[in-house]
Amino acid sequence: MRKEVRLADIANQLNVSTVTVSNALSGQKGVSQELRELIKDTASKMGYQPRTTSAVPVRKILNIGVIISEQYLGNYPSFYWKVYQTLAVAARDQSCVLLFEVLTKDGEKALAMPLFTHDSKTEGIIVIGEISGNYLRHLEKETRLPQVYVDFQKKNIPVDAVLTNNYYGMYQMVNYLIENGHRKIAYVGTVCANNSIMDRYFGYCKALMESGVEVVPEWVIDDRNKEGYLIEIRLPDLMPTAFACNSDLTASALIKTLEAKGYQIPEDISVVGFDNYLYDGLCDIKITSYEVNVEEMVGAALKNIVKRVREDRIQPQQTDEQRQSVQIISGRLVIKDSVKVLESSSLEGQQ
Repeated sequence: MRKEVRLADIANQLNVSTVTVSNALSGQKGVSQELRELIKDTASKMGYQPRTTSAVPVRKILNIGVIISEQYLGNYPSFYWKVYQTLAVAARDQSCVLLFEVLTKDGEKALAMPLFTHDSKTEGIIVIGEISGNYLRHLEKETRLPQVYVDFQKKNIPVDAVLTNNYYGMYQMVNYLIENGHRKIAYVGTVCANNSIMDRYFGYCKALMESGVEVVPEWVIDDRNKEGYLIEIRLPDLMPTAFACNSDLTASALIKTLEAKGYQIPEDISVVGFDNYLYDGLCDIKITSYEVNVEEMVGAALKNIVKRVREDRIQPQQTDEQRQSVQIISGRLVIKDSVKVLESSSLEGQQ
């Protein structure tokens, strides 16, 4: 039996995208006449037989806006930039075109709407990384478009959210330190800066409390200001044996601060991070971390926004319960070079 020729087969033959082939064969815009004729000719020679619309309807391409705050995009690739890149690659499989915009701090304060919201063709919005509740409420009110939040959720805003397992992830990281003999453990992260840092802090507290270890206020250390930008990390007078950091970026900054004070990592001080993502060359030490499953988070966010857009066409006025779901995606512990196993004599001194 002859194998069915698919759009992907034609696309591979011509080294173009499946979407381009689909647009050319269905008479859609966005394909030059020369390429359209080449695709039609190749399809005919390969024996392509279009499926009937009743059997497999052609999927409409969706225009999805994506917002990231400028605070998450520094002078080098950040974790959220990686999230966006992964999203952009995955979007094609869901027949989505992404319209990307960076939200400046001034724009956030002024409640300025993204430019893509001025285009009536935009059908949904994905927000990557937490921004202010005032802005998010204004965005929802002004656009009335389906939305999905990635890596955060907001109290009293009924919008779908896809989160990494911040609480359990940090709980697992701190337990790893405890299993390696550490009981004097600090947490580095401005607790009230955002929900992710707060959830990770509570995971840190749970791990310590379960092991009968007191949470020392002096060992809860800020890493950013109220605007969300990183600040100089101040070391405590009484040093712990290990630091649990809310991100690998914070961990790398802490390591530089420790090394400037003459400490060696991990010989003198152990450090763990979160995300398992750090720009090459930013830190010479490979940091033990909790790896966020970016691909699964992005996949869930795309499926959610496509589902919500299609539901919104059928039933635009949904209740809050119908409009909100929260998915928590688990990651994994990645052991590298930044943690030292304490000797038994050291353990006795910590009891």
